[in-house]
Amino acid sequence: MKRDFLAVSDLTPDEIGRLLQRAGELKAGRGSGQCPLIGKSIGLLFEKPSTRTRLSFEVGVYQMGGNSITMNPSELQLGRGETMPDTARTISRYLDGIMIRTFSHSTLVQFAAAASIPVINGLSDLHHPCQALADLVTITEKKGKLKGLKVAFVGDGNNVCNSLIEAASIMEFDFVIACPEGFEPDADILEKARASAKSEIVVLRDPKEAAGMADAVYTDVWVSMGQEGQADEKKKRLGDYQINSRLLACSKKDVIVLHCLPAHRGEEITDEVMDGPHSVVFDQAENRLHAQKALLEMLIR
Repeated sequence: MKRDFLAVSDLTPDEIGRLLQRAGELKAGRGSGQCPLIGKSIGLLFEKPSTRTRLSFEVGVYQMGGNSITMNPSELQLGRGETMPDTARTISRYLDGIMIRTFSHSTLVQFAAAASIPVINGLSDLHHPCQALADLVTITEKKGKLKGLKVAFVGDGNNVCNSLIEAASIMEFDFVIACPEGFEPDADILEKARASAKSEIVVLRDPKEAAGMADAVYTDVWVSMGQEGQADEKKKRLGDYQINSRLLACSKKDVIVLHCLPAHRGEEITDEVMDGPHSVVFDQAENRLHAQKALLEMLIR
């Protein structure tokens, strides 16, 4: 039976653990000669532009012996009114799996319901689960574990934050979110995660309190794609939520700093931190490749 990956909660703790281990093996070069996708074709459908998602999936599919086909809606009959279910059924006859990077999460749900091939969420307005997998790989790589750690997310409670909430609940690390009123993560995701969590998942207003004794501090852009009309208001409201040296002084001495990129330097994060000794941002970006290769290996049969 086909498996989709639309949210982190689609995986069990054991499955995430195996994915993290496998990603580490692939990064170390073990099993690099294996080609589990040989003869397979994977579609990459982009409604939103991308750097890391596109390159990591294209390179990952190639390294695993498969063929990737990159598309956008204007190149398909979707641009001329073909329905999403009809597109999904048709594409399923040609491809062995598809990654979709889109705006509305409902687009992914609708596509996955009609498709007979695995569907992977490369980003939606509600979730960014592939990014979260790479984040877990990075934290484990730097800290040696996940359970019992404290991760602080400072800024806008967006799709990345939502996926990390699910990850914290499943993998049992404490997750503390600092954001202004009105910038909280999705309430339903937060409530469901808290109901099943064995760890602490908290929303605070004070970024220093959130970062206090944190093992990892995470941020993302304040203005996501499609929110440009809200840019001035969001920057004003989030101005006190910048990751800078003063904030890091509240955390553990060996704190790591994560950012899913692209970064707006001087807004949510300073150059001093981004390029400083605590930053693991570019290791994190690289780990998109290894985490997604492990995911493709799991899902594509």
